[in-house]
Amino acid sequence: MSDGPGGLTLVATPIGNLGDLTPRAAQALATADIWIVEDTRVSGKLASHLGVRAHMRVLNDHTPDSSISRYVDEIASGKRAAMLSDGGSPVVSDPGAKLADLCHERGIAVTVTPGPSAVTAALALSGFFAQRFVFLGFLGRKPGAIRSELEPWARSPLTIVLFESPHRVGSLLKVAGEALGPRRYAICREISKVHEQVYRDKLPTIPSEELLARKGELTVVIEGLRRGLNEL
Repeated sequence: MSDGPGGLTLVATPIGNLGDLTPRAAQALATADIWIVEDTRVSGKLASHLGVRAHMRVLNDHTPDSSISRYVDEIASGKRAAMLSDGGSPVVSDPGAKLADLCHERGIAVTVTPGPSAVTAALALSGFFAQRFVFLGFLGRKPGAIRSELEPWARSPLTIVLFESPHRVGSLLKVAGEALGPRRYAICREISKVHEQVYRDKLPTIPSEELLARKGELTVVIEGLRRGLNEL
């Protein structure tokens, strides 16, 4: 049972290596009355790792607004809730944003335990100049949708970070080359995991499967337009 005022803690969880869980995040998870998660199977592994029995509520793209409202009511009644995604920072490219927004609207305390993020990890791994960047998350599935989302950045110096499925990365690179022109990119695969890989090349080159396995989780970094674009 909660022994203090309720509130929502946004808990950043490991994107691969469980050793990346911070002490503050572990404490927040261990002391929460409820966990609000994307997938109970994924979060169940984390609970087992911590040796805690978590009472979970599911919040994903299919969760109705009525359920989210009930979660907010629970927190408002005094429950301490920890919200976590399947990996990385909740709310960022994550359906949990709606819950966090409603808690703010209700005057419920919202705090965060910062931690792992595929976005900033990939930016660091890419080696590209990223004083300023834009995060686009997952783009549309069809070439036309991808092109329309990338074309506004064709003359921008901002480095682009996005997520993509390993089975669609070839299509993404092809359209990105058409929309953005020749510029360097990096594909960061399985960040922090056993098979972590950083593949760098220049658009519109598409790597073979021998050079880049088409499996695992990918974060793509496309260098912003720079005067005198660096060679690899």
